[in-house]
Amino acid sequence: MATIEFLGAAGTVTGSKHLVSANGRRLLIDCGLYQGLKELRQRNWDRLPVEAGSIDWIVLTHGHIDHTGYLPRFLRAGFRGPVYATRATADLLKILLPDSGHLQEEEAAYHNKRRTSKHAPALPLYTAEEGQEAAEYVTGVAYRERVELGSGIAATFQRAGHILGSAMVAVEIEEGGRRRRIMFSGDVGRYGAPILPDPTPIGEADYVVVESTYGDRRHDAESIPAQLERLVSQAVQRGGAIVVPAFAIGRTQELMYHLDGLEKARKIPRLPVYLDSPMAINATAIYRAHPDEFDGQMQAMIARGVCPLEAGEFRLARTPDESRAINAITGPVIIISASGMVTGGRVLHHLLLRLPDPRTTVLLVGYQAVGTRGHRLENGEKFLRIYDRNVPVHAAVEVVHGLSAHADADGLMRWLKTAERPPRCVFVVHGDPTPAAALASRIRSELGWDAVVPGYLDRVNLE
Repeated sequence: MATIEFLGAAGTVTGSKHLVSANGRRLLIDCGLYQGLKELRQRNWDRLPVEAGSIDWIVLTHGHIDHTGYLPRFLRAGFRGPVYATRATADLLKILLPDSGHLQEEEAAYHNKRRTSKHAPALPLYTAEEGQEAAEYVTGVAYRERVELGSGIAATFQRAGHILGSAMVAVEIEEGGRRRRIMFSGDVGRYGAPILPDPTPIGEADYVVVESTYGDRRHDAESIPAQLERLVSQAVQRGGAIVVPAFAIGRTQELMYHLDGLEKARKIPRLPVYLDSPMAINATAIYRAHPDEFDGQMQAMIARGVCPLEAGEFRLARTPDESRAINAITGPVIIISASGMVTGGRVLHHLLLRLPDPRTTVLLVGYQAVGTRGHRLENGEKFLRIYDRNVPVHAAVEVVHGLSAHADADGLMRWLKTAERPPRCVFVVHGDPTPAAALASRIRSELGWDAVVPGYLDRVNLE
């Protein structure tokens, strides 16, 4: 009998791994890294709940590290099967996975320098070189192209509208003369968002595995351009820097799109804009290399020679020296830098310098997972621990609601309603306990469908 086992993103919003077993073969949907709380990150180091070598195939829904970042470790543990993703995701992983390995090496070096590790020496989870090798292992395929994996199992990618290359994965299983279709949502994008098309309808599905990042809340009714206009105008009046911790892929590009529109409409002043993230710079180039991914409006703009992914006095900081030079900039300036949840990266240096200044504005533009510095900032903590220092937070901390690349609760329900018939069951994953439970309850009450929130390592039979 076919089964699904939830090896990650069960009761939490990170570490996505869903194992499908059928006909004596095994397919892993996503191979994500745990982030956030220490007890979750420890799972990255723990012995795997399954033997990596026993997995036949891996299919990745999109490039974010919480869905792909465990792949280098999985290869080291003995996985040797093929890995499939969309073509754009395969391209993005060539910058994402080596960067993730680089951050792992930096963290190990930091602990060794400070002698704060319980192990001597501290080792990285994997290296930048291993990240590069894992990225080269991924085969890119087109949307709607049916991938015949073997043994009666096939997978098809459909557009998710979350980030470039993001996909929902329809898995079809033929077993004992019966067919089952399982739809894995990956991360569901927002309806009506710029740059990318809306999520693809579910169509036929016997089972649905749906994310629930925002399963208990709605995005702000105020439009994103209106929020940015108000918050940037207030920040300019303060006279200081606007520091934006932003995910290099998806969030940065959409933010630039909106800033460009506001400047052209003269609703905000033309400000120096520094993109201080080599990954974001490279990712934006990959965006431009995949115009087929864009929605109609974005494609029309590109056809007219207009690039809305640049705004103001757009300046790129590729090298560490160029990044450090931003420290000398005074007055209103926009600094966009990774990481989006303030867990690492160059944004830490900018916050170390500018958080104590009450003229500074920090704009949080996405989901902040529990246990991250971004979550602590969002919740009004007065000090932030950065590089062994308790940095006072005198800056204004503002949140732009709705700029997240995730659908909110209404968006998730809208997508679920595109199913052509009620599925046998909806499995609610990739959400903290409260939003996951809220979405499952709403599915049961509004749609009358069976919906469950699986626990870590739960296994269910697909009847």
